[in-house]
Amino acid sequence: MNKKLLAVAIAAALAPVAAMADGNVTVYGQMNVSVDSVDTGRTAGGVRTTQINDNTSRLGFKGTESLGNGLTTVWQIEGSVAGDGAASTVSGQTAATGGASTAGTIGTRNTFVGLTGGFGTAILGRHDTPYKLSTRGLDVFADGIADNRSLMGQSGNGATTFDGRQSNVIAYISPTVSGVTGAIGYVAGAENATLPAQTKGDAWSAMVNYGNGPVYASLAYEKHNVGTACTGTLGDPTAACPAAGFVLDGANESAWKLGLGYTMDALKIGFAYEKTSDNFGTKLGAPDSNIFGHHSYYLSGAYTMGANVLKLAYTKTGDLNGVASLGHSATGAKQWTLGVDHNMSKRTAVYALYSKLSNDTNGIYGLTGGSNGGVAASSPIFGGVGVNQAPSVFSLGMRHSF
Repeated sequence: MNKKLLAVAIAAALAPVAAMADGNVTVYGQMNVSVDSVDTGRTAGGVRTTQINDNTSRLGFKGTESLGNGLTTVWQIEGSVAGDGAASTVSGQTAATGGASTAGTIGTRNTFVGLTGGFGTAILGRHDTPYKLSTRGLDVFADGIADNRSLMGQSGNGATTFDGRQSNVIAYISPTVSGVTGAIGYVAGAENATLPAQTKGDAWSAMVNYGNGPVYASLAYEKHNVGTACTGTLGDPTAACPAAGFVLDGANESAWKLGLGYTMDALKIGFAYEKTSDNFGTKLGAPDSNIFGHHSYYLSGAYTMGANVLKLAYTKTGDLNGVASLGHSATGAKQWTLGVDHNMSKRTAVYALYSKLSNDTNGIYGLTGGSNGGVAASSPIFGGVGVNQAPSVFSLGMRHSF
């Protein structure tokens, strides 16, 4: 398990170096489609629907070129594939609200060019943040309807997420030394500035991880500085860009996360803890500065029996820090998932799972399978609706990698 987690954490930027002969182009990808029986779990009359959903299918191209003196060019172009033929503006599934999968588009996933050598790897383009990479390998139901990002990685700024993929990224991944790898990334969030008075939002993300023998550990931190020169990820969501005078101008939010993994023969266990904070309350007129700050944790286990893998996961997120002072409480949620994978070959598997997400009285999370979720929407400031729902899903799917 730890080797796989480490490979995920050091980013896809390094994959071409290990996977290809010099100068070759590799075509790769994954098709992952499921039939899902979804219950919206609404308190005022839930609805059960049958859906055919894509689960982060993708198609990519990657390659390298040796430049001599130990220096190599690396590049990758990867896009999403709508395996169910449906189109939506949502990233991933939103089955709890009857959403569809993302339309097939090129370059929307990790797409970059860079250099690698003894110094490490540096890339420019669009990529998962180091914060996201630090624990993605711990999620045993990643990239599907039971993804733990339904509850984790949520941001108080409705225009972005902590556990996400960002455009306009410059990133550096260090060499691995004694099992330790580090990464840092910067997101340029003010490319569309048109007025001198506009503040320039940006983001920083960093992680360090350790993988050796049966042990995996990671620590990550990310900070978003909100500006008025909005480019869609770090701008203020309370007004349309590029107007000046946004409510959250100059505010910021941050998150840190700890990840742990351990392998004992056929049993693999994982744990992640996350805590977010912000100073949005000072801009929104709330009694508390840190209004959307909250903590979350995730526990997972996977047990391999021949060609079958039994999986169990539990995720919980707590109340938003500053909402109680506004006369609201119980804004958290929890989710548990049980599933089994049957590996028909090294590249093909069928799987089944059941997942249920239970909101607290004023919680508004859904089975988003990797989309941004609804922390901001659950606040009375942003006019949250549809609280206290308990969506669930039975899913049967097939996954093939190439």
